[in-house]
Amino acid sequence: MRRRRTIMPRMITATTPIITMMIMPTLITAITITTVITITTVITTTITMTSIATTIITTTITPMLMTTSEPAAVDAGRGMTADEAAALYRLMTWLSPAFPVGAFSYSSGIEWAVEAGDVTDAASLRDWLAAMLSEGSGFCDAVFLAQAHRAASAQDEVSLREIAELAAAFVPSRERQLETSTQGRAFIEIARSAWACDGLDSMVAACGGSIVYPVAVGLVSAAHAVPLAPAMHAFLHALVSNWISAGARLVPLGQTDSQRILASLEADVAATAGRALTASLDDLGSATFRADLASLRHETQYTRLFRS
Repeated sequence: MRRRRTIMPRMITATTPIITMMIMPTLITAITITTVITITTVITTTITMTSIATTIITTTITPMLMTTSEPAAVDAGRGMTADEAAALYRLMTWLSPAFPVGAFSYSSGIEWAVEAGDVTDAASLRDWLAAMLSEGSGFCDAVFLAQAHRAASAQDEVSLREIAELAAAFVPSRERQLETSTQGRAFIEIARSAWACDGLDSMVAACGGSIVYPVAVGLVSAAHAVPLAPAMHAFLHALVSNWISAGARLVPLGQTDSQRILASLEADVAATAGRALTASLDDLGSATFRADLASLRHETQYTRLFRS
Protein backbone atom coordinates (compact mmCIF):
# COMPACT_ATOMS: atom_id res chain seq x y z
CA MET A 1 0.00 0.00 0.00
CA ARG A 2 1.28 3.39 -0.93
CA ARG A 3 1.54 5.69 2.07
CA ARG A 4 0.10 9.19 1.66
CA ARG A 5 2.60 11.89 2.21
CA THR A 6 1.52 15.09 3.93
CA ILE A 7 3.26 18.31 3.12
CA MET A 8 3.18 20.79 6.04
CA PRO A 9 3.01 24.50 5.21
CA ARG A 10 6.11 26.52 5.91
CA MET A 11 6.22 30.19 6.95
CA ILE A 12 7.55 32.34 4.13
CA THR A 13 10.01 34.87 5.42
CA ALA A 14 11.80 35.74 2.21
CA THR A 15 11.20 39.07 0.54
CA THR A 16 12.68 37.96 -2.82
CA PRO A 17 10.37 38.96 -5.70
CA ILE A 18 10.09 35.34 -7.03
CA ILE A 19 10.46 32.14 -4.99
CA THR A 20 10.19 28.75 -6.71
CA MET A 21 9.73 25.55 -4.65
CA MET A 22 9.57 21.95 -5.91
CA ILE A 23 6.99 19.59 -4.42
CA MET A 24 6.78 15.90 -5.32
CA PRO A 25 3.69 14.40 -6.84
CA THR A 26 0.10 14.04 -5.97
CA LEU A 27 -1.85 13.61 -9.16
CA ILE A 28 -4.56 16.21 -9.05
CA THR A 29 -6.19 18.48 -11.52
CA ALA A 30 -4.90 21.95 -12.10
CA ILE A 31 -5.80 24.30 -9.24
CA THR A 32 -5.09 27.98 -8.73
CA ILE A 33 -5.02 29.30 -5.15
CA THR A 34 -4.58 32.92 -4.13
CA THR A 35 -3.80 33.90 -0.56
CA VAL A 36 -2.57 36.99 1.25
CA ILE A 37 0.31 36.74 3.68
CA THR A 38 1.45 39.62 5.90
CA ILE A 39 5.18 39.64 6.56
CA THR A 40 6.23 43.26 7.12
CA THR A 41 4.41 44.50 4.11
CA VAL A 42 1.27 43.13 2.48
CA ILE A 43 2.10 40.53 -0.19
CA THR A 44 0.14 38.45 -2.72
CA THR A 45 1.00 34.76 -3.10
CA THR A 46 -0.06 32.82 -6.19
CA ILE A 47 0.27 28.99 -6.11
CA THR A 48 -0.14 26.99 -9.31
CA MET A 49 -0.19 23.13 -9.31
CA THR A 50 -0.43 20.91 -12.38
CA SER A 51 -1.22 17.21 -12.79
CA ILE A 52 2.20 16.10 -13.89
CA ALA A 53 4.54 13.79 -12.06
CA THR A 54 6.48 16.65 -10.67
CA THR A 55 4.39 19.54 -9.40
CA ILE A 56 5.88 22.98 -9.58
CA ILE A 57 4.69 25.63 -7.20
CA THR A 58 5.60 29.16 -8.13
CA THR A 59 5.22 31.76 -5.43
CA THR A 60 5.24 35.39 -6.42
CA ILE A 61 5.58 37.97 -3.69
CA THR A 62 4.38 41.42 -4.74
CA PRO A 63 4.75 44.40 -2.41
CA MET A 64 1.53 46.41 -2.01
CA LEU A 65 0.77 49.93 -0.85
CA MET A 66 0.34 50.20 2.88
CA THR A 67 -1.95 52.58 4.74
CA THR A 68 -1.04 54.33 7.97
CA SER A 69 -3.01 55.82 10.82
CA GLU A 70 -0.57 58.70 11.20
CA PRO A 71 -2.00 62.11 10.14
CA ALA A 72 -0.66 63.61 6.96
CA ALA A 73 1.82 66.39 7.36
CA VAL A 74 0.25 69.86 7.24
CA ASP A 75 1.19 71.89 4.22
CA ALA A 76 2.87 74.94 5.67
CA GLY A 77 1.83 76.98 2.65
CA ARG A 78 -1.84 76.58 3.59
CA GLY A 79 -1.55 78.33 6.94
CA MET A 80 -2.00 82.03 7.60
CA THR A 81 0.80 84.42 6.92
CA ALA A 82 2.17 86.52 9.76
CA ASP A 83 0.21 89.54 8.52
CA GLU A 84 -3.04 87.56 8.29
CA ALA A 85 -2.57 86.15 11.78
CA ALA A 86 -1.89 89.64 13.16
CA ALA A 87 -4.98 91.05 11.42
CA LEU A 88 -7.20 88.30 12.82
CA TYR A 89 -5.78 88.72 16.32
CA ARG A 90 -6.42 92.47 16.30
CA LEU A 91 -9.95 92.17 14.92
CA MET A 92 -10.84 89.60 17.57
CA THR A 93 -9.49 91.97 20.23
CA TRP A 94 -10.89 95.27 18.97
CA LEU A 95 -14.42 93.95 18.36
CA SER A 96 -14.64 91.71 21.39
CA PRO A 97 -17.20 92.57 24.12
CA ALA A 98 -14.18 92.87 26.42
CA PHE A 99 -12.73 95.80 24.44
CA PRO A 100 -13.54 98.80 26.67
CA VAL A 101 -15.61 101.08 24.44
CA GLY A 102 -18.68 100.88 26.70
CA ALA A 103 -20.95 99.20 24.13
CA PHE A 104 -22.77 97.23 26.85
CA SER A 105 -24.34 100.44 28.22
CA TYR A 106 -26.25 101.28 24.99
CA SER A 107 -29.34 99.63 23.50
CA SER A 108 -29.81 101.72 20.30
CA GLY A 109 -33.45 102.32 21.21
CA ILE A 110 -34.28 98.67 21.95
CA GLU A 111 -35.16 99.58 25.55
CA TRP A 112 -38.02 101.79 24.39
CA ALA A 113 -39.12 99.14 21.85
CA VAL A 114 -39.47 96.64 24.69
CA GLU A 115 -41.45 99.07 26.85
CA ALA A 116 -43.73 99.96 23.92
CA GLY A 117 -44.43 96.28 23.24
CA ASP A 118 -42.74 96.14 19.83
CA VAL A 119 -40.25 93.58 21.15
CA THR A 120 -41.69 90.95 23.48
CA ASP A 121 -39.89 87.68 22.76
CA ALA A 122 -37.06 86.08 20.78
CA ALA A 123 -38.95 86.11 17.48
CA SER A 124 -39.91 89.79 17.64
CA LEU A 125 -36.40 90.75 18.75
CA ARG A 126 -34.94 88.84 15.82
CA ASP A 127 -37.24 90.65 13.35
CA TRP A 128 -36.48 94.05 14.89
CA LEU A 129 -32.73 93.50 14.68
CA ALA A 130 -32.88 92.13 11.13
CA ALA A 131 -34.60 95.36 10.02
CA MET A 132 -32.11 97.56 11.90
CA LEU A 133 -29.24 95.64 10.36
CA SER A 134 -30.28 95.50 6.72
CA GLU A 135 -32.44 98.61 6.34
CA GLY A 136 -31.34 100.91 9.13
CA SER A 137 -28.31 101.98 11.12
CA GLY A 138 -26.48 98.70 10.58
CA PHE A 139 -26.24 99.15 6.81
CA CYS A 140 -25.40 102.86 7.08
CA ASP A 141 -22.63 102.23 9.62
CA ALA A 142 -21.22 99.50 7.38
CA VAL A 143 -21.08 101.89 4.41
CA PHE A 144 -19.30 104.53 6.48
CA LEU A 145 -16.78 101.94 7.69
CA ALA A 146 -16.02 100.85 4.12
CA GLN A 147 -15.66 104.40 2.83
CA ALA A 148 -13.44 105.46 5.75
CA HIS A 149 -11.24 102.38 5.31
CA ARG A 150 -10.72 103.09 1.60
CA ALA A 151 -10.00 106.79 2.12
CA ALA A 152 -7.53 106.07 4.92
CA SER A 153 -5.81 103.35 2.89
CA ALA A 154 -5.40 105.79 -0.01
CA GLN A 155 -4.27 108.53 2.44
CA ASP A 156 -6.98 110.77 1.00
CA GLU A 157 -7.36 113.21 3.88
CA VAL A 158 -9.96 115.37 2.13
CA SER A 159 -12.30 112.45 1.51
CA LEU A 160 -11.68 111.08 4.99
CA ARG A 161 -12.76 114.37 6.56
CA GLU A 162 -15.91 114.53 4.44
CA ILE A 163 -16.84 110.95 5.35
CA ALA A 164 -16.30 111.58 9.06
CA GLU A 165 -18.46 114.72 8.99
CA LEU A 166 -21.27 113.03 7.05
CA ALA A 167 -21.27 110.02 9.35
CA ALA A 168 -21.56 112.26 12.42
CA ALA A 169 -24.45 114.18 10.85
CA PHE A 170 -26.29 111.04 9.74
CA VAL A 171 -27.20 109.86 13.25
CA PRO A 172 -30.99 110.28 13.81
CA SER A 173 -31.13 111.20 17.51
CA ARG A 174 -29.15 112.87 20.26
CA GLU A 175 -28.78 109.68 22.27
CA ARG A 176 -27.57 107.72 19.25
CA GLN A 177 -25.11 110.53 18.60
CA LEU A 178 -23.84 110.15 22.16
CA GLU A 179 -23.61 106.38 21.71
CA THR A 180 -21.64 106.29 18.48
CA SER A 181 -19.36 109.26 19.18
CA THR A 182 -18.46 108.05 22.69
CA GLN A 183 -17.61 104.59 21.41
CA GLY A 184 -15.66 106.06 18.49
CA ARG A 185 -13.58 108.24 20.77
CA ALA A 186 -12.88 105.36 23.17
CA PHE A 187 -11.91 103.07 20.28
CA ILE A 188 -9.43 105.61 18.89
CA GLU A 189 -7.85 106.36 22.26
CA ILE A 190 -7.37 102.72 23.23
CA ALA A 191 -6.02 101.86 19.78
CA ARG A 192 -3.52 104.71 20.05
CA SER A 193 -2.38 103.62 23.51
CA ALA A 194 -2.15 99.87 23.06
CA TRP A 195 -1.89 99.43 19.26
CA ALA A 196 0.05 102.45 18.07
CA CYS A 197 1.19 102.46 14.44
CA ASP A 198 2.66 104.87 11.92
CA GLY A 199 0.16 107.16 10.26
CA LEU A 200 -2.68 106.67 12.74
CA ASP A 201 -2.33 110.09 14.38
CA SER A 202 -2.33 111.91 11.04
CA MET A 203 -5.46 110.03 9.94
CA VAL A 204 -7.25 110.95 13.16
CA ALA A 205 -6.23 114.59 12.76
CA ALA A 206 -7.52 114.61 9.18
CA CYS A 207 -11.03 113.77 10.41
CA GLY A 208 -11.24 117.10 12.22
CA GLY A 209 -13.95 116.85 14.89
CA SER A 210 -15.87 113.95 16.36
CA ILE A 211 -15.25 110.47 14.95
CA VAL A 212 -18.19 108.09 15.15
CA TYR A 213 -17.70 104.41 15.89
CA PRO A 214 -17.85 102.88 12.36
CA VAL A 215 -15.47 105.51 10.99
CA ALA A 216 -13.08 104.87 13.90
CA VAL A 217 -13.08 101.12 13.18
CA GLY A 218 -12.50 101.68 9.45
CA LEU A 219 -9.72 104.17 10.06
CA VAL A 220 -7.82 102.05 12.62
CA SER A 221 -8.22 98.90 10.52
CA ALA A 222 -6.76 100.68 7.49
CA ALA A 223 -3.87 102.07 9.54
CA HIS A 224 -2.97 98.54 10.63
CA ALA A 225 -3.41 97.15 7.08
CA VAL A 226 -6.32 94.95 8.18
CA PRO A 227 -8.27 94.01 5.02
CA LEU A 228 -11.65 95.66 4.59
CA ALA A 229 -13.86 92.57 4.13
CA PRO A 230 -12.97 90.79 7.41
CA ALA A 231 -13.08 94.11 9.27
CA MET A 232 -16.59 94.67 7.92
CA HIS A 233 -17.87 91.23 8.94
CA ALA A 234 -16.29 91.47 12.39
CA PHE A 235 -17.81 94.92 12.96
CA LEU A 236 -21.34 93.81 11.99
CA HIS A 237 -21.03 90.67 14.12
CA ALA A 238 -20.04 92.79 17.12
CA LEU A 239 -22.87 95.24 16.44
CA VAL A 240 -25.52 92.52 16.28
CA SER A 241 -24.08 90.74 19.31
CA ASN A 242 -24.37 93.92 21.38
CA TRP A 243 -27.96 94.47 20.28
CA ILE A 244 -28.85 90.90 21.24
CA SER A 245 -27.16 91.31 24.61
CA ALA A 246 -29.26 94.40 25.32
CA GLY A 247 -32.45 92.69 24.19
CA ALA A 248 -31.73 89.59 26.26
CA ARG A 249 -31.46 91.71 29.40
CA LEU A 250 -34.59 93.71 28.62
CA VAL A 251 -37.13 91.10 27.42
CA PRO A 252 -35.54 89.03 29.13
CA LEU A 253 -34.18 86.05 27.20
CA GLY A 254 -31.98 83.10 28.08
CA GLN A 255 -28.55 82.41 26.67
CA THR A 256 -29.83 79.70 24.32
CA ASP A 257 -32.43 81.99 22.76
CA SER A 258 -29.78 84.69 22.38
CA GLN A 259 -27.51 82.31 20.48
CA ARG A 260 -30.39 81.18 18.28
CA ILE A 261 -31.04 84.77 17.29
CA LEU A 262 -27.37 85.33 16.53
CA ALA A 263 -27.27 82.16 14.42
CA SER A 264 -30.42 83.14 12.51
CA LEU A 265 -28.90 86.54 11.64
CA GLU A 266 -25.77 85.07 10.07
CA ALA A 267 -27.11 85.32 6.52
CA ASP A 268 -28.37 88.87 7.18
CA VAL A 269 -24.93 89.95 8.38
CA ALA A 270 -23.27 88.45 5.29
CA ALA A 271 -25.79 90.06 2.94
CA THR A 272 -25.48 93.48 4.60
CA ALA A 273 -21.70 93.30 4.45
CA GLY A 274 -21.84 92.39 0.78
CA ARG A 275 -24.12 95.33 -0.03
CA ALA A 276 -22.04 97.79 1.99
CA LEU A 277 -18.80 96.72 0.31
CA THR A 278 -20.19 97.65 -3.11
CA ALA A 279 -22.22 100.71 -2.03
CA SER A 280 -21.29 104.37 -2.38
CA LEU A 281 -22.24 107.29 -0.17
CA ASP A 282 -25.15 107.94 -2.54
CA ASP A 283 -26.66 104.59 -1.49
CA LEU A 284 -27.02 105.65 2.13
CA GLY A 285 -30.54 105.58 3.52
CA SER A 286 -32.70 104.20 6.30
CA ALA A 287 -36.24 102.83 6.30
CA THR A 288 -36.51 101.87 9.98
CA PHE A 289 -38.64 104.79 11.18
CA ARG A 290 -39.92 102.93 14.22
CA ALA A 291 -36.37 102.25 15.39
CA ASP A 292 -35.46 105.92 14.87
CA LEU A 293 -38.50 106.95 16.92
CA ALA A 294 -37.45 104.49 19.61
CA SER A 295 -34.06 106.17 19.91
CA LEU A 296 -35.77 109.61 20.08
CA ARG A 297 -38.26 108.58 22.76
CA HIS A 298 -35.79 106.71 24.92
CA GLU A 299 -34.52 109.88 26.59
CA THR A 300 -37.99 110.57 28.04
CA GLN A 301 -38.52 107.10 29.50
CA TYR A 302 -39.24 107.19 33.21
CA THR A 303 -37.07 104.16 34.03
CA ARG A 304 -34.00 103.33 31.98
CA LEU A 305 -31.24 100.75 32.19
CA PHE A 306 -29.33 101.94 29.12
CA ARG A 307 -27.99 105.24 27.89
CA SER A 308 -29.69 105.02 24.50
